[in-house]
Amino acid sequence: MSETIFSKIIAGEIPSYKVYENEYVYAFLDISQVSKGHTLLIPKKASPNIFETDAETMKHIGEALPIVANAIKTAFNPDGLNIIQNNGSYAAQSVFHIHFHLIPRYENDVDGFDYKWETHEDIIDDAQKEEIAKQIASHI
Repeated sequence: MSETIFSKIIAGEIPSYKVYENEYVYAFLDISQVSKGHTLLIPKKASPNIFETDAETMKHIGEALPIVANAIKTAFNPDGLNIIQNNGSYAAQSVFHIHFHLIPRYENDVDGFDYKWETHEDIIDDAQKEEIAKQIASHI
């Protein structure tokens, strides 16, 4: 895997605003600060996306996510928190070192994050859902 801006941050070659670090992960403020406290969590063992990340690395990310999320909650008391992880350029991934955005959400605050969840339960019936589930499950 080629070196990314995140590997340079981990190595200390590029400065960052560290929030949390252990042997396996590093969390730091996203330079964009979509909202106050917007933090990135990255593994120190680089992989480009979720598809190429091993289970052990994901375990360490999973252990660190609530630590960082609760620190943001205690520090700023947001009304909510989005955790977002993009895979591939089509999914808006711009740095190809797996990373998780922790974006605090504040009521009555314009935070630069327009997140709209559109559902399709009215056009995908139960039979289609059953078939979709079977197709995914057959590959596990």
